[in-house]
Amino acid sequence: MREKLKQERTLREVVALIAEKKGEETVILDMREFSIPTDFFVITSGDNPKHVKAIAENILEKLSVPVLRSEGWESKNWIVLDYGDLIVHIFQRELRKFYDLEGLWGDAPVYLEPEAEPAPVKI
Repeated sequence: MREKLKQERTLREVVALIAEKKGEETVILDMREFSIPTDFFVITSGDNPKHVKAIAENILEKLSVPVLRSEGWESKNWIVLDYGDLIVHIFQRELRKFYDLEGLWGDAPVYLEPEAEPAPVKI
């Protein structure tokens, strides 16, 4: 139970940190039913490489959980932050459409991030 609350708190924190930097179309994919080594994907978009970098840096600097590894800093088109149970994908808008993770994992439950408050995630 305590782990579930921690996970939900971390998801909410990530979504709030994305919102601080005006990340767009943020969604949470529940990956727990798939045989991959993570529970959730958080996917968001930025307008350009600087925007993608700013979102990623904000999460790295302020999230209460340390990142295990990260990728994509060279091009800043798609930065991935791996927190183990949670993987954050920060895309430039065009690249997000091209890779279409939401479509690739179309069977995963999706939680949309409304303007003010993140949607509740049932853990």
